[in-house]
Amino acid sequence: MQKIIPHLWFDKEALEAADLYTSTFPDSTILSTTTLQNTPSGSTEVVSFDLWGQQYQAISAGPLFEFNPSISFHVKCSSKEQVDEFWNRLSPGGQVLIELGAYPFSERYGWLNDKYGLSWQLIYAPQDASQQRITPVFMFAGNRYGWAEQAITFWSSVFQPAHMISLDHDASDEKPERNGKVRYAAFSLFGQEFGAMDSPGEHPFGFNEAISFMVNCDSQVEIDQYWNKLSHVREAEQCGWLKDKFGISWQVLPVQLAEMLGGNDRDRINRVTQAFLSMKKLDIARLMEAYSGEFAGKPASIGDLPQSG
Repeated sequence: MQKIIPHLWFDKEALEAADLYTSTFPDSTILSTTTLQNTPSGSTEVVSFDLWGQQYQAISAGPLFEFNPSISFHVKCSSKEQVDEFWNRLSPGGQVLIELGAYPFSERYGWLNDKYGLSWQLIYAPQDASQQRITPVFMFAGNRYGWAEQAITFWSSVFQPAHMISLDHDASDEKPERNGKVRYAAFSLFGQEFGAMDSPGEHPFGFNEAISFMVNCDSQVEIDQYWNKLSHVREAEQCGWLKDKFGISWQVLPVQLAEMLGGNDRDRINRVTQAFLSMKKLDIARLMEAYSGEFAGKPASIGDLPQSG
């Protein structure tokens, strides 16, 4: 099971966007859809989908957050033609950030925001064809410029196993303030690849809840451990969400929650929804009570939860 899942917050377009992305990338499919009712955003549609071997989740929950390039998705393509194909699929109605062309680091590369604002870096990288094809990339800019390496070190201490795949530092005699900053780093958490970079430019954006990362946990002990290590902004704690000291949003969730919210039993889905909406850190025992309606006053155990496949 994928331990960390990128989560994308849309206004109303989660399913529409998932359709676009799964039709753009090979070996991709929509896995499930469900609707949560009576949330602070009203009825919200949740879509789980697979992109080229990696699982994602999207939600339509109102215009509270906007995507921006502080977190982008780096797509490694096996041919220049594939770069162009993906560019032509994702660019209509969007915004070009770096023109599609040849650069010292790749013969074919471009960076764009699609029509929903989600940011994609498309690169010809045939040597990486057997590796993870789509990688979330964190860009540290503004008052977080220079934080990339310490963020990687911190996340690697929280999520084990972890290791550095590659690390390229800036070295500039003309601009010594860039020396030692991260030009690009690739690192692995639980066997999943992520990227990070420091960007010295003037960027009018930063990390927000539009993109968060779901952490699947097998027990309350695991939830407690990640929550205690990651949570840094107390006012950001709600519904299993937290914000770490670098501004990244995480959702620390029991692995069975997706199944508890699945199926066609609207009463059960509504009970579980209202239960987790009332929490900050999620409490498995209370979620189990809401799921079954049979656990009030009875000690709960992980074995009473629906079993994940």
